Amino acid sequence: MRRYTVLVALAVVIAGPLLWALATSLKSQAEATRMPPTLLPAKPTTTAYATVFEGTTETPVLRWFANSLITATVHMLLVLVVSSLAAYALARLEFRGKNVMFAVIVGTLLVPGFVLLIPQFLIIDGLGWLDSLTALIVPGAAGAFGVFFLRQFFLALPRELDEAALIEGANHWHIFLRITLPLSRPALATLAVLSFLSNWNDFIWPIYVIFSPDYLTLPPGLSLLQGAYSIHYPVIMAGAALAAVPVLILFALTQRYVIEGISRSGLKG
Repeated sequence: MRRYTVLVALAVVIAGPLLWALATSLKSQAEATRMPPTLLPAKPTTTAYATVFEGTTETPVLRWFANSLITATVHMLLVLVVSSLAAYALARLEFRGKNVMFAVIVGTLLVPGFVLLIPQFLIIDGLGWLDSLTALIVPGAAGAFGVFFLRQFFLALPRELDEAALIEGANHWHIFLRITLPLSRPALATLAVLSFLSNWNDFIWPIYVIFSPDYLTLPPGLSLLQGAYSIHYPVIMAGAALAAVPVLILFALTQRYVIEGISRSGLKG
């Protein structure tokens, strides 16, 4: 009984902010700023959602939503491709300097992300990608965490499978595509969710490289919904609730694989 009480309390703490945002999005501005605050809207209204969907030339919320969805999805796919290829080489192939290379890759995890802002900005500027969705997709696609995470999972797979495939005449490319990746679906699903979330929730980087409202994503875009002297809480909460929908759908679809991937990764290294 005590265990279920703790679990219910944790569920309330975790889901509480989302439920509060949903309730506030259905309130009027007067009720949202009322003191003491009300838990549920006295007269639910969808005015805030209508404002979000209508948008303006300066605050095209649906455009921001589409930009976030495109950048997060493509970024996720790039992370899976790059990380899986690098992790397979570090886990299953033998070549000179492999351990040193892996140590350097893992060592980059110790570098604070803010230190890389200026070098990455200069690179993006040199490539002519400023103020484009490409600037939000490509950087970070070769992150060290994905390589480390998948390498640990690949190491836990039996090497006898590779040896049997090599005897049958398969090469490493066939082994990677037909054996390693199908057996690594839990780890791939976990990395997909984590990379999607990191890009979807990114706030600082889009501010640095995006200058036009048409290419903004939801996190920095929602900050434009508040005025200089007043904040329309229902509209902001409606945007936040809208931003949570893809994340909840993605987690619901991959929950089983995510739990399995986290429980099995890191068992061998």
